[in-house]
Amino acid sequence: MVDFARVQKELQECNRDFEVSGINVIPKNEVNLAHLLGTIPGPLGTPYEGGTFKIDIVLTDGYPFEPPKMKFITKVWHPNISSQSGAICLDILKDQWSPALTLKTALLSIHALLSTPEPDDPQDAVVARQVKKLVEMGFPETLVRSALESVGGDENLALEKLCSG
Repeated sequence: MVDFARVQKELQECNRDFEVSGINVIPKNEVNLAHLLGTIPGPLGTPYEGGTFKIDIVLTDGYPFEPPKMKFITKVWHPNISSQSGAICLDILKDQWSPALTLKTALLSIHALLSTPEPDDPQDAVVARQVKKLVEMGFPETLVRSALESVGGDENLALEKLCSG
């Protein structure tokens, strides 16, 4: 059964330094602390900068001994995030979860994932192939990711953008 006292403490922790971290977690509704809505800011210096990303959070009966189920509500073009379902490929949301981790540490890890994609461990194989293909053409990976994000994943438009400087 979910430890709701812990969840309330975690919600306070997440929201305490919102002005600094930009991370916020609120219940989806007033009666169910097992279904939450998290928001994280787009990391500085990435194509996501300036954005606010919503994440659906479901706490199973095994929480905190089992990881929370998290997925993006906001559409994101990223090799480790499914463009179809919002599913997140991140080890701490699977087999590397520990009860010592919290909702805030999970959201901070997702924030870091936006900054440092892992194309060798993709959730979205199409995105990973696009990045790899354009990098193999000689373009820097950061520029490739930025170009693809700015054109909504259209490989041809991204190539045009990269070639035009």
